[in-house]
Amino acid sequence: MMSRERKKAAALQEKLQLLRSLTHSHALSNTSIIMDASKYIKELKQKVVLLNQEIACAQQDSRSRQSSYPTVKVETLVGGGGGHGGSFVVSVFSDKSCPGLLVSILQALDELGLSVLEATATCADTFRLEAIGGENLVEKVDEQVIKQAVLRAIRTARSPHSGGTTEHDDDDDDQM
Repeated sequence: MMSRERKKAAALQEKLQLLRSLTHSHALSNTSIIMDASKYIKELKQKVVLLNQEIACAQQDSRSRQSSYPTVKVETLVGGGGGHGGSFVVSVFSDKSCPGLLVSILQALDELGLSVLEATATCADTFRLEAIGGENLVEKVDEQVIKQAVLRAIRTARSPHSGGTTEHDDDDDDQM
């Protein structure tokens, strides 16, 4: 029978050989195997730091792409008022503004037969529009139709081919 000390030495030798194979070490002495394993662990730690940085950058890019897409919210006001078929509030926010965006949105609302009664807009670095309006008596338009028209107007204004809207109707001057 093997003595207890020999069993411990054999188990230690077996674990060192396992460590040697896991770390791809070519060392023969126990000390060199442990040194190679230490280097290997440091390399792995560096890889973890780099991967965490890449993940953080990817998440940040993903968030910025999501936030750069405009949010459009349309609500119907209860009670309509003013003899109109119904009143609405359109809220638009985008972290990027572009030339002609406001005009494009106002034209889209006009094409639906909606009149803007009051609006607040900011078009500097970001774009924010809060418009209150009423429907034309001709046809009732629901929230989804208004939202889709506003989103189309935004896509049109942002498209590289449009370069913003350059045509003006005489009515546009009255709304500003």
